Amino acid sequence: MVKKRFIAGAICPACKQQDTLRWWQENNIEMVECVECDHTDRRLPQAVENSEHIADDKPEQVIGIFKPE
Repeated sequence: MVKKRFIAGAICPACKQQDTLRWWQENNIEMVECVECDHTDRRLPQAVENSEHIADDKPEQVIGIFKPE
């Protein structure tokens, strides 16, 4: 079961309502959803977004992160 948490003080970018956004992680992807207007947003965690992988002086694209349990 996935535990979803509300983000205190956050304002939905779509409907501009405060305290309606909830956050959870699904397959190592951060999910945010507004309970008022069903706006959703997905992104990689900041640690993955900010990491830079370089091979042969060219940046590489990261397709996914494997974390065995």
